[in-house]
Amino acid sequence: MVLVWGRYDKVGVPTSRPSSLDHGNFLEIILLLSKYDEVIKCHLDKVIKKSTKSHNAGSSQGGGIITLLSKTTINYIVEAICQKIKFVMSEEILKAGMYTVQLDTTQDISVVDQCSVIIRYVSGTTIHERLVGIVKCTSSKGIDMLELILKVFNSLNLDSKKCVGNATDGAANMQGEYRGFSAQLSNVANNQIHIWCYAHVLNLVIGDVTNKILQSINLFGILNGCAVFIKESHKGMDVWTNKEKNKRICSIGETRWWSKHSALSKVFGHFKHPEPGLFVELITTLIEIKNNISITADARYKAIGLIEGLCKYETILTAQIYLRIFQKTTPLSKYLQGHGVNMMTSFQMVQSTLEELKLDARDFSSVKEAADNFVTWANNKLEVEDSEVEVGHSFPETRKKKKHGNFPMNQLMIHYMTHCMHLKSMFII
Repeated sequence: MVLVWGRYDKVGVPTSRPSSLDHGNFLEIILLLSKYDEVIKCHLDKVIKKSTKSHNAGSSQGGGIITLLSKTTINYIVEAICQKIKFVMSEEILKAGMYTVQLDTTQDISVVDQCSVIIRYVSGTTIHERLVGIVKCTSSKGIDMLELILKVFNSLNLDSKKCVGNATDGAANMQGEYRGFSAQLSNVANNQIHIWCYAHVLNLVIGDVTNKILQSINLFGILNGCAVFIKESHKGMDVWTNKEKNKRICSIGETRWWSKHSALSKVFGHFKHPEPGLFVELITTLIEIKNNISITADARYKAIGLIEGLCKYETILTAQIYLRIFQKTTPLSKYLQGHGVNMMTSFQMVQSTLEELKLDARDFSSVKEAADNFVTWANNKLEVEDSEVEVGHSFPETRKKKKHGNFPMNQLMIHYMTHCMHLKSMFII
C-alpha cells in the first residue's frame, strides 16, 4: 500500500515535522508509521536532520543524501516486486501446459485507452485467473490488439501456440470473422477458440430490455431523476438525511444494468416484499420539498412531477415486472462475474434461468397481485404519515377519440334533433 502511494508521489524528503505541511501521500504515511515503528522513526530523524542541514546551507540538490525514500527508489522497488510476481505467474502457467486469455479495454481518468490482460489456467484442480498486464492501447484494430497481446506473452516467456482460447466482449474488432482479434489470434494459435463472455451477453440483453420499452424508460428515468434531484441540492439532501440518516438512494449507471436493479430495489424493495424499500420515505421527502417555500420554484415543480410519476399504477406495475426479472438474472450475473467459475455450473444456471423466465412470462397474474399488494402497503404507510398523496390502484380511463362523421347513437340523435329545430325556427314568421 505504501509503495503504491510512493510510485506516484513526487514530493521530496521533509525538512521538518510541522502538522500544517503536506509532504505528499507517501511521506505522510511513512511519518504516520514512524509513530509505531522505532526503526523507521530513527531513520526519519537522521534523514530530516541531514536534510535540514543541507537546506540551511543553501544546497538545491539535496547534498547527496541517501534516504531510500525518493520516488526513484520506490519505483525501483515496485518494479522489482512486479517482475518477481510475473516470474511466479509465468512458472505456474508453464507448468499448466495451456491457458486462455481474457482482455477488455476501457478509458482511465486521463481519457487514455487501457487494455487489461488476464490469463486463465488450471493448476491441479484449481482454476486461476491472473491479471498480467494493464497496457496502453493506441489502436483497437484486430491486428494491433494481437501485437499487444503477443508482447504480453513474450514478457512472461509464454508460448502463444499454447493459448487454447480467448474471451472478449462482442465488439466487431474482437470477434470479426476476417480481421477481428480472434481471427488474427487463430493465425498464431491454431487450436484456440473464441468465447463471447456470457456475463457481457447477459448485460447486453438486460440493457436492451430496459432501454427499448417506453414504460421501462419512464420507470428508470424517474428513479435516476429522484437520485439526481435530491443530491444536486444541499437542502434536498438535508431533508432526506433527516428522514433516513443511514440509507441513500442510488443513481443509475449508463453501462451497467445491475445499477438499475440496485436503484429499483432501493426504492421498491423485493418482488412481493416491499418492506425493505424506501418508496414511502422518498415520497414524503419529495412532498416536504414541494411544500418548502424556501426552496426554489423550479425544484418544487420538479418534486411535483416526480411524485406524480412514482404514484402512477403503471410505474408500480412496471417496477414489479423488472423486480421479478432481476430476481432471476442477478444471481446468474454475479456468479458469471465471480472467481473460479465452474463451466458446468454456469451452463446449468443459464439453462435454469431461461426456463424460469419462460414460465414467468405466462404468469402475469402474480405480477399484478404483487403490484396491488404494493399499492395497499404504500397507501397504508402514507396514511399513517398523514400524507395527502395516494398511490394509484388502477390505470386511468382513456377517452376514446371520436372518429369524424361517426357519432354514437345518442349523440347522433341529439345532433339530428338540434339541426331539425334550427331548420324549423328558420320557417317561423
